[in-house]
Amino acid sequence: MRRIFKSPVLQFFTTVTLAGAATGSSAADTVNDRDLRQQQTGENTMQQHPYVGMWVTDDGRVRHELLPNGRYDEARGNRESAYRGRYDVTGNHIEYWDDTGFTADGDFVDGNTLHHGGMVLRRR
Repeated sequence: MRRIFKSPVLQFFTTVTLAGAATGSSAADTVNDRDLRQQQTGENTMQQHPYVGMWVTDDGRVRHELLPNGRYDEARGNRESAYRGRYDVTGNHIEYWDDTGFTADGDFVDGNTLHHGGMVLRRR
């Protein structure tokens, strides 16, 4: 390392700071790679999931589109994309995590009926 500072204390802190920055970047890359692999695995699982598609209340007011990438898009009345977020299905139970921070859940009663938040949605 080229001597920028004459003080041994400043040289020490410069060396530690540079070493820490390199280590921190490497650790962050490892975490980001792991998160990306988990997301891709989840997307592959959801693409093959039997509940992917559009779910609508009988009056058409509420429409959930469960996307193959593990995301959902919910329309309410004339408001398209009123809520968006991610979802996860375990067995016949679905958990929603909205992008704004709230959570919800529901249960698939059969292959064409979803009970969610006091509503009954049907596959379209």
